[in-house]
Amino acid sequence: MLTAATSTIALGMFGAGLASALETIGFVTGAVCVWLTIRESVWNFPVGMLSIATFAAVFIRARLYADAGLQVVFFVLEGIGWYLWLYGGAGRTALPITRTPSRRALGVAVAILIIFAAQYVLLRKIGGASPVWDALAAAISLGAQWLLDRKHLENWLLWMTVNVIYIPLYLSKQLYLTSCLYGVFLCMATLGLVQWHAAWRDRTLAAKHHFV
Repeated sequence: MLTAATSTIALGMFGAGLASALETIGFVTGAVCVWLTIRESVWNFPVGMLSIATFAAVFIRARLYADAGLQVVFFVLEGIGWYLWLYGGAGRTALPITRTPSRRALGVAVAILIIFAAQYVLLRKIGGASPVWDALAAAISLGAQWLLDRKHLENWLLWMTVNVIYIPLYLSKQLYLTSCLYGVFLCMATLGLVQWHAAWRDRTLAAKHHFV
C-alpha cells in the first residue's frame, strides 16, 4: 500500500511540475527497493541500483556532493550485498537475518565517525550546501548499507536515523518529492525493523526447538 501510494504521489507531483523526471524515477524505484528489502527479496539490489544511479544525477544538480558521491559507493555495496544475500550463508547458502555482533557494531560506529569527519572537511573545502548534515547522513548511510549487506537486523535503526536527517535537509533544498520519499522511507524502515525482528525471532526459536 505504501509503495503504491508513494508512486501515485510521485506521478502527481511530476505532472504538477513539482518534481523532475529523474526525481520521480528515483522516488518510485527507491520505494520499491525498500519494499523488496522488507520482504527479504534479493531483487531489492538491482532495483536499488537503478534508484541509486538516478539519485546521483539529482544530487549533483542540488550541489549535495556527499550524497552524489555516496551513490557511487552504494552502487558497489549493492553488488556486494546481492552476492552475500545469495551465497553468504553457511556452505554458500542464502544469508539469514542475524543480530549485529557487539564488536562489529563498535567497528561500524567508529567507521561512521571517521567517515563523517573526513566528509565534513571535504565538503567545507568544495562548498557543499549543508556540510554537517550532508556528511553525517552520508556516513550513517554507509554504515546502514554495510549492515544491510550482511543482513543484520540493526541496519533498520541506522536507516531510520538517516531518514530523520534527510527529511528536513531535502526540504531546505526544495527537493519536495525526495523529502516526501524519505518520510515514507522512515515509515517503511520502522516496518522493516518490526518484520525482520519477527522473522529473526521465529527462526531463532525454530533452531532452538530443532536442537532440543
